[in-house]
Amino acid sequence: MKIDRLMSILMMLLNCDRISAAQLAEKFEVTTRTIYRDVDTLGMAGIPVITYPGVYGGIGIMPEFKVDKKFFTAAEVSNLLIGLGGLSTALSQKEVAGTLEKVKSMLPREKALEIEVKASQITIDLKAWVGNKQLKPYLERIKKALDESRLMSFEYDGSGQKKSSRQVEPYQLILKEGHWYLYGYCCMRQDFRVFKLIRISELEILEITYEPREFKVKQLDGKGWIDKKIISIQLLVHKSLREHMLGLCGEGGITLQEVEIFLTELRKC
Repeated sequence: MKIDRLMSILMMLLNCDRISAAQLAEKFEVTTRTIYRDVDTLGMAGIPVITYPGVYGGIGIMPEFKVDKKFFTAAEVSNLLIGLGGLSTALSQKEVAGTLEKVKSMLPREKALEIEVKASQITIDLKAWVGNKQLKPYLERIKKALDESRLMSFEYDGSGQKKSSRQVEPYQLILKEGHWYLYGYCCMRQDFRVFKLIRISELEILEITYEPREFKVKQLDGKGWIDKKIISIQLLVHKSLREHMLGLCGEGGITLQEVEIFLTELRKC
C-alpha cells in the first residue's frame, strides 16, 4: 500500500543523512519515478524533504525536523513496546510488528539491550486460553473497517431480545473487563450504540463508505452505554472457586461464611 511505503520511506529518511532514489526503488520494488512522486507527496504533507544533486547526492530530511534519539528514555520506550506487544496478540501481528520496528529504529543502539530487557519484564497477552475463535478475525475486520471508513453488517443477539440485522458505522473498539465492544453509529437505531463482540455473528465489511460523524470518545465508566439497572448478586461458592471469584470481585467482595464456603457479592447489569 502507498501509505505503508510512505511511512517506511519517512522512517528511513529520519534514520540516515541521505539515501539515493535508486536504493529506495530497489528496496520497495518500484521505479525511481515512483519514489520521486512519493517524495513530492511527503513534501506536500509538510515534511521538509531535500534532494541533493550529484554523485554523492540523494534524498534527505532537514536535520531540524528529525527527532532526537535521546528524546525518549529507555523506560518510556519499554512502555511503548509493552503496549504494542499486547496489541499484537489481538490484532494483526504483521501490522503491529512494523510499528514495533519503527519505534526501535528511533533508539540509539547502546540503549537497545536495556530496552529489550525492560520490555520483556511485562507481558500483556489479550488472547483467551480457550474460547471464541472468531474474536481475532472479527477484531482485525473491524480495524480494517475503521481504517477505511466502511460500513459493517452483522447479526446481533441483544440481551433478552431476538437477533437483529444491523448496519453500523464503526468508530471505536473498547476492551473492558476482558470483553471487547464495538462503539458505532447504528443505521437502524439512528444513534450511537455499543455492541458486545461475543454477541455479534456473521460480521462483514460492506463496500459502502461513510463520512465520519463528530463523536466523543466513549468513556469506559458505563454511563450512557450501559442503560440497564445494576443489580447485586450474592453467591455461596466452594473454596475451590475462590481464586476465580477473586478475579471477578476482588478480595473485599469475598467473606468466609463457613468451613470451605465463601459468600461473594457481584454487581452486574
